[in-house]
Amino acid sequence: MLHRHFSSANGFPPMQTRLIAILALLLLVLPHPASGFPIPTWMGAARNYVCQRVAAPPTIDGKLDDKAWAEVTWSQQFVDIEGHLKPAPNHETVCAMLWDDDYFYIAARMVEPHVNAILTQRDAVIYHDNDFEVFIDPDGDNHLYYELEINALNTVWDLLLVKPYRDGAPAVNAWDIQGLRTAVHVDGTLNDPSDVDSGWSVEIAIPWQVLGQCAGRPSPPQAGNIWRVNFSRVQWQYDIVSNGYEKTIDPKTGKTYPEHNWVWSPQGLIAMHCPENWGEVLFVGPDYDGDAEQAINTSTEHASINIARALMDVYYAQKQHYEDFGEFAPTQNVLEKKYGLLLKEWEFEMEATPGRFMAKLNTPAGVMTVNEEGRLIRDPL
Repeated sequence: MLHRHFSSANGFPPMQTRLIAILALLLLVLPHPASGFPIPTWMGAARNYVCQRVAAPPTIDGKLDDKAWAEVTWSQQFVDIEGHLKPAPNHETVCAMLWDDDYFYIAARMVEPHVNAILTQRDAVIYHDNDFEVFIDPDGDNHLYYELEINALNTVWDLLLVKPYRDGAPAVNAWDIQGLRTAVHVDGTLNDPSDVDSGWSVEIAIPWQVLGQCAGRPSPPQAGNIWRVNFSRVQWQYDIVSNGYEKTIDPKTGKTYPEHNWVWSPQGLIAMHCPENWGEVLFVGPDYDGDAEQAINTSTEHASINIARALMDVYYAQKQHYEDFGEFAPTQNVLEKKYGLLLKEWEFEMEATPGRFMAKLNTPAGVMTVNEEGRLIRDPL
């Protein structure tokens, strides 16, 4: 059973802090069913990062030897996509972020003894190679978000998701990040199994002008804004064959082993397209030197994001009910009895028909709603 985590250092008055703590206890993720709608089995607090405004931007060459990256705080090491439910990755990955008026800068370092890639066509399915992936949902509503994948050949796949795949998303593959700048550096030799490499690094500059197309908020962000962001590293198991690489075959199935998914902020299941579980990136000015954890936890936007995350438990309960019975639960009572979802009547409202629903929480941070397509709307006070 997953318990939602809320920080007590959220900057709210004591009564509001107690109410948010109550929500943390009342809104619990449902047990993962043996089959049916995919529901996270575990989800701790989302990871966070303070992204500092940079005066002298890095050179996009993949080498990460700029002063800007030397002075930045790097992320925690990536973990398995399911979090603590699976072993830690056997190769290290870290990332860092910066911003200025023109670009959102992203860097990643990946330890890898055998750097390889074969895909060279833009918008190919890049995760069929080992890759590095970026996910950005500026307004945190789970809809209209961006994905970018890149392999060690610097081949990219960029796409726009209208909504998550779980909700029947169309992925707009024809969408391109105009003005995107990317570079890869290999510390070793690409596609050469005769030696042992140290790894590879990626440098990315995404124009705010493009991110602003579906951001639903200012782009570039204003200092103090929080965007939902996550990163994933796809890693396949390979054999060395005839001076090259082939994906390892599982003798039990006759197919390749599933890929590893190593991420910055864990998802609680093997699915990157659960934006409510992505990390929180707080944008700050160039002279910021405060405590990162405190900066996030004292943000009212962080508090509303956390409560919106908790509201997703209602979404998951309703989606499972639809899976079981072909319609959404008509009342809060049904959700409580069948799925053990505990909700206080005065804080929670829901309207439902067999094919649609809208759930609402009235909280100290504002009104939060979610619908049957997983769209989160936060209306802060």
